Amino acid sequence: MVVFAACVLMLMGLMGRMVYLMVIRSDYYAKKAEQLHEREREIKAARGRILDCKGEVLADNKAVCTISVIHSQIKEPEKVIRMLEKELGLSYETAKKRVETVSAIERVKTNVEKSVGDKIRSYGLEGVKVDEDFKRDYPYEELASKVLGFTGGDNQGIIGLEVKYEDVLQGVNGKILTTTDARGVELSELGEYRAEPVPGYDLHLSLDKNIQMYAQQAAEKVKEEKQADAVSILLLNPQNGEIYANANVPEFNLNDPFTLNTDIDTSGMTDKELQDACNQMWRNLTINDTYEPGSTFKIITMAAGLSQGVVHLDDRFSCPGFRVVEDRRIHCHKRTGHGAESFVEGAMNSCNPVFIDVGLRLGVDNYYRYFQNFGLLEKTGIDLPGEADTIMHKKENIGEVELATISFGQSFQITPIQLATTVSSLINGGKRITPHFGVKVTDREGNLVKTLDYKEQTGIVTPEVSEEVRYILEKVVSEGSGKNAAIEGRTIGGKTATSQTLPRSANRYISSFLGFTPADNPQVLGICVIHDPQGVYYGGTIAAPVIKDIFENILPYMGIEG
Repeated sequence: MVVFAACVLMLMGLMGRMVYLMVIRSDYYAKKAEQLHEREREIKAARGRILDCKGEVLADNKAVCTISVIHSQIKEPEKVIRMLEKELGLSYETAKKRVETVSAIERVKTNVEKSVGDKIRSYGLEGVKVDEDFKRDYPYEELASKVLGFTGGDNQGIIGLEVKYEDVLQGVNGKILTTTDARGVELSELGEYRAEPVPGYDLHLSLDKNIQMYAQQAAEKVKEEKQADAVSILLLNPQNGEIYANANVPEFNLNDPFTLNTDIDTSGMTDKELQDACNQMWRNLTINDTYEPGSTFKIITMAAGLSQGVVHLDDRFSCPGFRVVEDRRIHCHKRTGHGAESFVEGAMNSCNPVFIDVGLRLGVDNYYRYFQNFGLLEKTGIDLPGEADTIMHKKENIGEVELATISFGQSFQITPIQLATTVSSLINGGKRITPHFGVKVTDREGNLVKTLDYKEQTGIVTPEVSEEVRYILEKVVSEGSGKNAAIEGRTIGGKTATSQTLPRSANRYISSFLGFTPADNPQVLGICVIHDPQGVYYGGTIAAPVIKDIFENILPYMGIEG
């Protein structure tokens, strides 16, 4: 009786379990069973385009195909192997391995030209799938390569605007669902379900293709003439932060971003060495790297001194060719000295002792406060990845010698974009702008999705101080060290710089010029930075003419008077 009762209880338990599974949980397991017989293939969404301020397409999509095979559906394996070998250029062994792999679906090759994909489809071989895909295409190849960036094999952004605006540009992939039997063979009578992809949005930039082309050509010209390592040029609107051009030569081919843009033999490189070389090639020197700005930074000392009231335009100074600060003799670039001069003349002459005096009058506490208030200790917030921080002494480590060298732009490092942004705030009336490329986002039909807004901060300096700074910098170009940037009939403000890189014993220099126009109401600010030029290396001699040449050509195009 005990055995019988136990058997009855077991039987009742089994029946209860069956009722639970077949009735109560029937929907759940029916769905699970259905999923076991469904095969999903992805339909790639078209990535949003990147367009310049005039609507010129700078990044687009090219139709390509993804070729896959389904082992369980292949009826003529040898024919499939030979076809893949012929049309895709695979070795027989590789093609055979793909065909013989037992999986739901085996991807053979991506980014296949559409014409090749169409030919493979025409064979009509069972078990071979040809799905349309997209590959990023850059019609101007090297144009603004370090700004635009590029995408990887999965069509996701890797550097530049492509990765910064990934959430805008990427679409939503679709899918194809087919039903198979237990052997994995698709049941054609049940058809297929398609969820169509949703394309990404278009990104519109402030960058102007024509201005970018000209800036790039100007950078390439001076790089070749001076046999420089690299040249960067940045052009922006100092009133609102819109960037018109950002050239960094040598640029690289966006359609072939893993091929180095140098003559270096890569055959002996390890994978890590090659990747490091690519990473270096992709760097945007204007944003990703810092440098000692040299005398262009005297604009910041000038604005701080005028704001604090420790210097005035007609203050008198004397330059014997050096200043002794504590136990250090710090030289002027003119070793014989400039003699007696006003503050304006000191700026025109780019006289180090004058600016050392202003820095020492300010003192560490005040100078550091202005350095901070001007925004130099924060990133600009530019819409590109990898912006570098300012490299500055801690306040407690700044003595009089450090303060003296900081005052004329040495012993610390900033990025060119930081310098351009800060100077913009000092000449536009005192408004700290956010430099940017992105302006708006639209759908493919051109309907506005959103306008991109950027932070602004007012009160950096007073309008009166800003006017004095513009006045001084116009004198620098019209009568002083920046005269090689002067354009007849136009008012140009600016500042030259020549700084030495570390170690000083290497005798390597960075030559630069920052200029803006019109001087009384700046609409365009440009900066040219030349890395390690050979021969004559003074910023006023080799960098100022570059900005002059660019201004002469783009200002009429932009419709800017004065």
